[in-house]
Amino acid sequence: MSYGFFAMISRMRLINRWSLMQNTWPENVQEHSLQVAVLAHALALLRQREFPQLQPQPDPEHVMACALFHDAGEIITGDMPTPIKYYTPELRAAYQAAETAAVDRLLELLPPALQPDYRRLLSPEDCQDEYGQVTLRLVKAADRLSAYIKCVEETARGNREFIPAKQQTLEKLRQMQLPEVDRFLQDFMPAFELSLDELQQPNPAQAES
Repeated sequence: MSYGFFAMISRMRLINRWSLMQNTWPENVQEHSLQVAVLAHALALLRQREFPQLQPQPDPEHVMACALFHDAGEIITGDMPTPIKYYTPELRAAYQAAETAAVDRLLELLPPALQPDYRRLLSPEDCQDEYGQVTLRLVKAADRLSAYIKCVEETARGNREFIPAKQQTLEKLRQMQLPEVDRFLQDFMPAFELSLDELQQPNPAQAES
């Protein structure tokens, strides 16, 4: 018997993001998902290492895996621009229903024995305990960080189209009130505006040692 789940997942690269915006270069959902997974893992590690007083402490690898699949439903629904998705409560509810149906359809393309494992990754919101809720918040934060990085990189190359989105996304990140996000913004975001030569310079702490 042949199952189509992984062949469908590979099609994430065919779904482009930021469809209403002028881009200096395109970004697809597969690229975005990898970046969100990297960022979510980093946020979970920052929470664990720098803010151990915060509870609960989710598993960074599980957070990363959830982030990797967070937009998998868009293989079926496509990427709806945020201004449209949130235009009215009714439209947002309808899109959420479509996302849920898309995830259910993808899960049907797996052997039954694997479906519960992948449901934990594709639908972390179904997990109502405190670990699941923190995982969901970190994935959402990483998703917004990825959008902010896109805006920073576009504006750094002179694309004024992304200036409002950059300001709005940064404000949403601040409003999340997650210290691990604030630490990432402080310690890692400035490097996204550096040239390749500048990026390869040792940081001050390494230079002094």
